Amino acid sequence: MAKLDDTYDPLTPVPAERRVFGTRDAFSLWFSLGIGLLVLQAGAFLVPGLSLGMALAAIVAGSVLGALLLAAAGVVGADTGLSAMGTLRLALGARGAAVPAVLNAVQLVGWGAFEIIAMRDAADALARQTFGLSNPLAWTVLFGALATWLAFMGPVSFVRRFLRAWGLWLLLGGAGWLTWRLLAQHDLAALFAKAGTGEMSFGAGVDLVVAMPLSWLPLIADYTRFGRSPGRMFRGSAVGYLLANIWFMGLGACYALAAGGGEGLLLTALAAAGGGIALLLIVVDETDNAFADIHSAAVSTATLAPVRPARLALAFGALCTLIALLAPLARYEGFLLLIGSVFAPLFGVLLTDHFVVRRRQPEAAAAFAWGLNLPGLLAWAAGIAAYQGFSRLAPQLGATLPALAVAAVAYLLLGLIRRRPKG
Repeated sequence: MAKLDDTYDPLTPVPAERRVFGTRDAFSLWFSLGIGLLVLQAGAFLVPGLSLGMALAAIVAGSVLGALLLAAAGVVGADTGLSAMGTLRLALGARGAAVPAVLNAVQLVGWGAFEIIAMRDAADALARQTFGLSNPLAWTVLFGALATWLAFMGPVSFVRRFLRAWGLWLLLGGAGWLTWRLLAQHDLAALFAKAGTGEMSFGAGVDLVVAMPLSWLPLIADYTRFGRSPGRMFRGSAVGYLLANIWFMGLGACYALAAGGGEGLLLTALAAAGGGIALLLIVVDETDNAFADIHSAAVSTATLAPVRPARLALAFGALCTLIALLAPLARYEGFLLLIGSVFAPLFGVLLTDHFVVRRRQPEAAAAFAWGLNLPGLLAWAAGIAAYQGFSRLAPQLGATLPALAVAAVAYLLLGLIRRRPKG
């Protein structure tokens, strides 16, 4: 069981008899991935630009939209049995899909390094407060090694042996404690009474929230391809991520506003909640995010070279750890939005191709076709251009969802032009 995940080429559909994930597995994985320190930080970005009430409204709206799109991308993986980058070959062709595979591996290395940095900083803040000790180097190596080992083991082993067995319960305990301490220590009525500064519009807030679930679009099929049925994968993924994202982004906004704003103040406030017990539990569980980044970077690269994902995971884990040792955690919001500008339009093309054009009847052999699907690539480019245009000319509206919609419509129109009879 532990090595089941690694025996399959990312371009080979997982056989039906080996698809072991059910609704509970999908819920556990995506609830866990929806909870984390970077999700808290994303929630903190919303205030004080927005009032707490408006921030929570943006969190709910963005989480609903993002979770539904994320779960829909998961259905593609469950329908085809292919990895995320493998499914893109159906929409872009083999050569066309090589471009997002490279971009995905690059951005996942960045995500993995960011996760290790976030865990290191939180654990070090907790150690300084509790024991008066600080050793960022040791924390970086520890969390990098743990995430790399989990990625080497693969998703089935991770979900069944680590997450469902005890990791999720650890996380729920920590999240529940942070919630209780927030209610016990702070006057929520006073926080809701604070007016926003107006530095962020509601549309921009929704855009930032949506960027969190959409940042997982290039990964989700790597896990739902092991699902017993598309319906189970959709329900488990959507509900799990929706609940987690709303819960933790809301906590991040509340704690940040109570602490007066700022990344350092947010971590200090979290570490002070119950002596840092809850933060310690969340830091331990945060390794699941780094695991997913490292594993999927390996799977994406394996679509380009005949190397087993398990071996690539060791190399990517070492690279993420090295970057975490050298790079500071800065401009996180800009990093999120940059990812959205590239991958949200791409999955507008994929979802349209799978659900509208192919009507969920993909031809698995098409994943091996050596060629380009020009309409898919042009629609993707149109979506990226739309994102840049909206972000510059109408930032108050947000750009992620409009870019996804533009790419989807462009793909349909280009497909109609291509199929139109001549003469």
